[in-house]
Amino acid sequence: MFDEIDLKILSRLQENGRIKRSELSAEVGLSLPSLSDRIKKLEAKGVIEGYYAKINRSAFGYDLMALISVIMDSSKNYKKLITHVNKHAEIIECYAVLGEGSHILKVLVKDRAALEKLLAKIQSWTGVTRTVTSFILSTIKETNNLKINTNEGNNGKSKN
Repeated sequence: MFDEIDLKILSRLQENGRIKRSELSAEVGLSLPSLSDRIKKLEAKGVIEGYYAKINRSAFGYDLMALISVIMDSSKNYKKLITHVNKHAEIIECYAVLGEGSHILKVLVKDRAALEKLLAKIQSWTGVTRTVTSFILSTIKETNNLKINTNEGNNGKSKN
């Protein structure tokens, strides 16, 4: 369960993970040691999973992003697929899905030749019967931020 102060801390850290703790402690009305203790507890519970910098992909020549739906013959090769996925840095996200296909891979590569090479690898994996690829032309919205209502506590349940 989260109280209103936890929710304010989490909301503010989502906006700016590099905020100075002294500034954050003043915003939420806690002493610096109390704030640090709360953040450590939120990290220990796995509520705060990490902090990272968002890097411009184009600055490193990664100009092509695509979604690849993977269609498999059965779920018996699921673990092998996950092992392969984890070995390829070009695969930046992997989702197990219902619908057509068993997984959707979000991939980031430098060019079409690199995508073609990656597709050939994926299509050679045991159990993969086919893939369907969609190119991402532009990103309209991309976020990892959760909607945190600081007027509500108890995991989003209203106090009323």
